[in-house]
Amino acid sequence: MATTDKTIAEQVAGRLSDLTLAQQVINPAPMPQQVINPTPMQQVMNPTPMQQVIKPTPIQQAISQTPMQQVLNPEFTNKLSQVPLQQLIKRDRGMMTLSDDNMMVKQIHETHAPDGREFNVRPLFRLIEDILNRATLTVDPLTSAQTRVETYEERTDQSSFIALLEALSFTIDRISCEIQYKSLSGGDAHATTLSIFSLVSNYSWDAKLALTLAAFAVNYGEFWLLAQIYPTNQLAKSMAILKQLPAILENSGPLRPRFDALNNLIKAMMDVTRCVIEFKELPPKYISQDQPVLAKGLTHIPTAVYWTIRSVVACATQIATLSSMGHEHWMSATTEAWELSTLAHKINSILDLLKKQLYLCYQYIDDRIQIETFQMLQNLFESIHLDNMRILRALICPKDDALPLLEGSTKRRVNIDVLRRKNVLLLISGLSISQDELSILEQIYNESRVSGNRMENQYEVVWIPVVDPAVVWTDAMQNRFENLQATMTWYSVYTPKLIEKAVIRFIKEIWHFRNKPILVVLDPQGKVVSPNAIHMMWIWGSTAFPFTSLREEALWREETWRLELLVDGIDPTILNWAKEGKFIYLYGGTDIEWIRKFTTTAKSVASAARIPLELVYVGKSNKREQVRKCTTAITVEKLSYCWQDLAMVWFFWTRLESMMFSKIQLGMTVDVDPMLREIKKLISYDKEGGWAVLSKGSFVFVNGHSSTVLPTFIQYNSWKDDVPPKGFEIACMDYHNKLQIDSMPCCRFEFPSDFGKIPENLKCPECLRIMEKYLTFGCCHDDNAINALY
Repeated sequence: MATTDKTIAEQVAGRLSDLTLAQQVINPAPMPQQVINPTPMQQVMNPTPMQQVIKPTPIQQAISQTPMQQVLNPEFTNKLSQVPLQQLIKRDRGMMTLSDDNMMVKQIHETHAPDGREFNVRPLFRLIEDILNRATLTVDPLTSAQTRVETYEERTDQSSFIALLEALSFTIDRISCEIQYKSLSGGDAHATTLSIFSLVSNYSWDAKLALTLAAFAVNYGEFWLLAQIYPTNQLAKSMAILKQLPAILENSGPLRPRFDALNNLIKAMMDVTRCVIEFKELPPKYISQDQPVLAKGLTHIPTAVYWTIRSVVACATQIATLSSMGHEHWMSATTEAWELSTLAHKINSILDLLKKQLYLCYQYIDDRIQIETFQMLQNLFESIHLDNMRILRALICPKDDALPLLEGSTKRRVNIDVLRRKNVLLLISGLSISQDELSILEQIYNESRVSGNRMENQYEVVWIPVVDPAVVWTDAMQNRFENLQATMTWYSVYTPKLIEKAVIRFIKEIWHFRNKPILVVLDPQGKVVSPNAIHMMWIWGSTAFPFTSLREEALWREETWRLELLVDGIDPTILNWAKEGKFIYLYGGTDIEWIRKFTTTAKSVASAARIPLELVYVGKSNKREQVRKCTTAITVEKLSYCWQDLAMVWFFWTRLESMMFSKIQLGMTVDVDPMLREIKKLISYDKEGGWAVLSKGSFVFVNGHSSTVLPTFIQYNSWKDDVPPKGFEIACMDYHNKLQIDSMPCCRFEFPSDFGKIPENLKCPECLRIMEKYLTFGCCHDDNAINALY
């Protein structure tokens, strides 16, 4: 602790010593004789700083006159020496702590009298920014001459910009002269700032800042231009000597805090100016000045402009004193750096307020734009078009990206014109789309490509990845997106960032997308002919082309409740058994003991009845790992035929659910549609344990729950006498129906929260009553569960 106190004391003593020495330079005390009257040789060869200022010899005056003596007359030199830099700092510091911001705002508002002199500030600000960026360099002599390699690119018409500068040059010069004069004469910073406000009283707030910064950039840029080129240019070298630039660079060590603080303050000034310009450029079409978010931001702008201009004065004073007061005054660099840092802190505090309000303004504008875009999309889809280009551009590339699509097979970026006047299937999903879904879609898509019929080039699939705009895009999400995109053989949007928020809102609200993939079908004119053809795709594949609702209704009219409907496109082995007229029992569940009893009993009954029987285990709609364990046990124990590829199990249940959703989407109900009734029964049984579907060939004669199917076989002796007259399938069906009446299991349907349009109510497929509705949470511990990030 004592060591620390000693260190602090030494630092304080050192600071006091520096300040005392600086005061002695400006207001010298009587000096010892040996210092005041050195030998002639000492006077010439080794003059002290005190001698240079206090009493230079004629030889010294001839050989080593200071720039102050060369440029300023003695009268002005004496006036400047009476106003030391520390006094300027004290004045500014008092203004920082004691000035009343309200009074200051009132004063500058009194000078604010815009007369309509509006001009585009942005090109001038770019030029200022270019100058200050190139001038704000390190003070290291070895690197200070380095310049940026970038070239200033004027983005506006050159002739018009030159005309603008000609019109503004007089005002910029007046401000520059005002700043230079007041900086050297030691004028009060507040008064100097108000005088600049008077010079730009007829301009808007952003223009006041731009003009003042332009005036500062002229002087500051000249200062650093000489510093950069004087080693290689004789004219610049002579001018640099007049401004003491070589000495400044040689003493860069003590000056580093001051230059660092100066650079930080200039950066803060530019940031505030940029922010004020952005406020001015806010589109009045979407936000008016009486909107609270904008009105609040505008109240901070006069204060921001005042402190930025005052900071310009402070920066100009720093540069002026470096060139005019000699290296004796550079010892106060730390104190002056503190003053500049204080101004930078003030500026940055105001900047934070402005940025906060500007962000809220942009948010408000974005909301208005999204509402407008959403309405535009609605109007587009309600209109008639010659082709699908306007629709697709509005959905996929509203930002006018020239190549918004990635072609699946070549992985080249392509223009959206490749979809012109084609049937387009928009595959809309999050990043959680499963590999099972992609593999089945790819199989269907590729089959349509090699079939050689007229469909070959009549429809294209485009993947539109939908990601919540509020979620921060991470590397993991980017990798997931790229991996999914790499597996797709169809078109995909090049990046999810092309999909605007209004488009995502439209997809969710109008097309009822949640998280489950949907397939929206657009005809060659861009009209929606199916809000979700994913169910058609799962059930019938490319046979459902052109994937319209009319085609969906026609396909259902051709269907009956038969075995092929359940397993078509999944396993040709089962279809061959059906053609052979075998008895085929599909069964499912994850209770391995029930599975053993069911398969053993079913085989025993088939043997007794002398019927050809095939048993097929098709798993369960969820609990993937338990299904895997059951499949392994069934295979090892040779209980029945089963699917080793769990993607086939997934597809079986996905198709079955799609059948239900498709019929619900078409407005079908169980009381008028027997097929929907059987489909819903089977889906419900899957939620409540084991089940079995019994068929002979294509004919399905039993669709029952485990609680009735197994007892039917166990009680075979009770109905075996009916087999000869009725046939096995009818006798089995009749007896099962009797048991079903006495033991009717509860029915349950689950709709995931990410499912699209959930029906308001459902009728029970068993008793036809309206089912009760519950909100449930569940977890089946599957490894492929949806990641919350996606």
